[in-house]
Amino acid sequence: MLEDGAVYRGEAVAGTGTIGGEIVFNTAMTGYQEIATDPSYCGQIITYTFPLNGDYGADPVRDESGQAHARAIVARELVNYAYNRAASTSWLDWLNAHGVLAVGGVDTRALTRHIRSQGALRAVVSTDDPDVGSLRRRAQKLPRMAGLDLASVVTCEEPSETPAAGAPPEGGEPLHVVAFDFGIKRAIVGYLAAAGCRVTVVPAATSARDVLKLGADGVFLSNGPGDPAAVTYAVKTVQKLLGKTPLFGICLGHQLLALALGMTTYKLKFGHRGANHPVKDLATGEIEITTQNHGFAVRDDGAGSHDPAAHVTHVNLNDGTVEGLAAPGRYAFSVQYHPESTPGPHDSLHLFRRFVADMRRFAVEHERAATEVR
Repeated sequence: MLEDGAVYRGEAVAGTGTIGGEIVFNTAMTGYQEIATDPSYCGQIITYTFPLNGDYGADPVRDESGQAHARAIVARELVNYAYNRAASTSWLDWLNAHGVLAVGGVDTRALTRHIRSQGALRAVVSTDDPDVGSLRRRAQKLPRMAGLDLASVVTCEEPSETPAAGAPPEGGEPLHVVAFDFGIKRAIVGYLAAAGCRVTVVPAATSARDVLKLGADGVFLSNGPGDPAAVTYAVKTVQKLLGKTPLFGICLGHQLLALALGMTTYKLKFGHRGANHPVKDLATGEIEITTQNHGFAVRDDGAGSHDPAAHVTHVNLNDGTVEGLAAPGRYAFSVQYHPESTPGPHDSLHLFRRFVADMRRFAVEHERAATEVR
């Protein structure tokens, strides 16, 4: 039941009860497990547009966090296969084990067209309340996504360490990256480690002073759920870190960097969620196919409305929205899309190497400046 009165019926194949949240759709053909465990989906009900869901089973290695964050999932056909050699369990068994309510047999094409027309709506999925009037009222009472700080809900409680998994490209000691956990995916930490970085993941509310005390070579601003404008404490922290250490942001981290640079954000009608979104690099003219998952975007207010050190670097070719920012003089850059691509294409993995290059450039230039002062 959607808040506007639209009803879609199907068969509950995992879980029971009544679940509410913002209903969104993802167009990726694979990666259903990675999507369900992505913390960026906190507070949302996911509709998978690909008609077959669960066809290659599930395995813990594909989890992007320690739990399922999707409130519920809706699909056309949910199957319980585990024939893939990399699957240790089936998808329905995984959903039941993680307490996720799953509904199959739904006309997801009609549901997706409705969301595209009306926007991302609040919705309720229920196996125990047949009263559509009651369900609609429950949906209408749910909090709207705009204004919600969900980073504080999904963030870690204590810092954690991940050692470098690969040697730094130029040799020497591994670089130290402090990564803010606004809802960080495991794949991101893995790619930073593979790039030769030792990664310290810290809670979302960690202060700039505490980050600098850790002696980081660079700071990573992670993806996450909710409204970026509501995460005011993180915006203030990023402002204090600008120019003092290299910064790299993805998704919510991109939006927080934009806010710290004086730009604004807004809620998209139905968001971008899938693994085939074309993005253009304005500097090179190259186009990358990207994985995306966001319901908010950065507004390009034009020159003079934000920090003059910042400029837009990437745009979405579907709708022209801002997909990348850079403030080279402050050693900061960010992208709206997900270069770790779990699931999705690997066109953008080079951005992790770019971050490493920025950290090395920062170290060399600051050492040179210190030498000149001496």
